[in-house]
Amino acid sequence: MNQRAVYPGTFDPVTFGHIDIIKRAVKLYDEVIVAVAANDAKTPLFSVEQRVSMLKQATKGLSRVKVDTFDQLMVNYVQSKNCNVVIRGLRMISDFEYEFQMALTNRKLNKDIEIVFMMPNESYSFVSSKLIKEVAKLGANLSEFVPSFVEKKLKKILGK
Repeated sequence: MNQRAVYPGTFDPVTFGHIDIIKRAVKLYDEVIVAVAANDAKTPLFSVEQRVSMLKQATKGLSRVKVDTFDQLMVNYVQSKNCNVVIRGLRMISDFEYEFQMALTNRKLNKDIEIVFMMPNESYSFVSSKLIKEVAKLGANLSEFVPSFVEKKLKKILGK
């Protein structure tokens, strides 16, 4: 079977939770495309190029992972990659309502695309990029949440 999946997100910044989902997905699919959304509505801290660079560094040992960007409707991007599986991470029950709503909307937009929910290791179940940025602004040690190169980039961009 030659099955590929797309794992879309803003990844601002990439966390150990994201990396855990990617590693789990590689066990299930022949290729995983990590697709960085160029969604300025979320006012990302890092540019698309910076996020792609961090993801490439974070996944450099995973040969079946590709990092890409998209700036279109997610289902259209997935279809353009000849793919029909989208990976979404669920950390807490609070994620479910939003992700469920998005999955149903995406199903209406393209019934051939399947959304697969994956949970990270419980040690990352509370980690979000938003939380990481908030604690980074306060000068916290981030070594349990993000790779060291991400922590350095966060502290540099925040002036910490």
